[in-house]
Order: sequence, then structure tokens, then C-alpha cells
Amino acid sequence: MKSSLPLIKTYDIKSALPTVAEALAELRLILFANRKKGIIKIIHGYGSTGKGGSIKKMVHKLLQEETRLSHIEGFIPGEATVSLIGYDQLIRKYLQALKNDNDFKKGNDGITYVITRS
Repeated sequence: MKSSLPLIKTYDIKSALPTVAEALAELRLILFANRKKGIIKIIHGYGSTGKGGSIKKMVHKLLQEETRLSHIEGFIPGEATVSLIGYDQLIRKYLQALKNDNDFKKGNDGITYVITRS
């Protein structure tokens, strides 16, 4: 019997150059629309100053709260795919699906994977 790997849905919330508030509203809609079990890749950018962008910080803050409230299983920052920074258990659990994504193992700190719940 073949196991089906979850499809990774990709959403780009940075290309339209939104404000943090606009990106936050879009991310909330994305999370609401993807309540079923799966993996979402959020492209949020990392900030042009090299210090970490405000949208990336907002994304991680919201996802930490969503994880705490058990609305999502968790999230994996792109940079966590190349160095162990506390997400290795979640990466191992979803490795079969993640390794098929082009950005996995690139250490792209402009993306974040979100593991949703049903």
C-alpha cells in the first residue's frame, strides 16, 4: 500500500510589497483556508537590510501563538532546514514530504513551512 505524502501548498505574501498589517491579514486568511492537515510554505522574505524583515518577524510571532493555541501543529523556519535550531523533531516527522520541495535544505530564511491540523 502506497502512503500519500501531503502536498505542500505555496503562498507568497511578500511579492506585492505589503505592509506588515496587510501581510498579517493575508496570512490569517491563508491559515483559515488551510485548516485541514497539510503543509504550507509561506514566502515572506527576510528583509532587505539583512537584519531580518518585519514581515518575517510577524509571521513567526503569529505562528508561535497559533502553535501555542494548538491551531497548527507547528512551523519550520527555512533556515532550520540546514542547521539544528530546535525544529529537528518536526523536520524528521515530515521529512518525506519536505525533501521533495525545491527550497528544502537551501537554508532559505525567507520562507517558513507551516504544519496545519485538521
